[in-house]
Amino acid sequence: METDEDLQARGRALSSPVRLRILRLCLHRPRTNKEIAETLDLNPATALHHVRTLLSTGFLAADDARTGNRGAKEIPYRATGLSWHSRIPNSAPVLIETFLQEIDGLQPSEIDVWRLGVRLNDEHRAEMMERIREVLEDYARRGPDEDGTATSIMLAHHLDRAAD
Repeated sequence: METDEDLQARGRALSSPVRLRILRLCLHRPRTNKEIAETLDLNPATALHHVRTLLSTGFLAADDARTGNRGAKEIPYRATGLSWHSRIPNSAPVLIETFLQEIDGLQPSEIDVWRLGVRLNDEHRAEMMERIREVLEDYARRGPDEDGTATSIMLAHHLDRAAD
């Protein structure tokens, strides 16, 4: 059974764009601390701090150790998928910052963006959000395609106070 302390630790673990980016990197392929540090342009000690936080909260799992190119022991880490089911209140700022970091350097043609304004009552708004969630969960459950390309989706929903 999860304690309040466990939930708080998980909330803190997911409060960092760096840690969210590590989870994304390790989602489809296990990565070593060295690979994580190089990809995110981090000091290896800093990357290890984040990796250990994610390990201790169950968001990352260590695979079997392997021998690296120079004979050193390496431990690859993989995302467990726990973050998908972890609801953290007030997460919008960290998710938006993570998104902005992940798209930094991409060409506009590499990003699909949709923006839609609708006027819905509470029932229809809840229905729309549930249907979108069902679609996303369906694809998350399917697992990766062997010949697939890693892709990310961020969906933001907000009230449009200026349109009222």
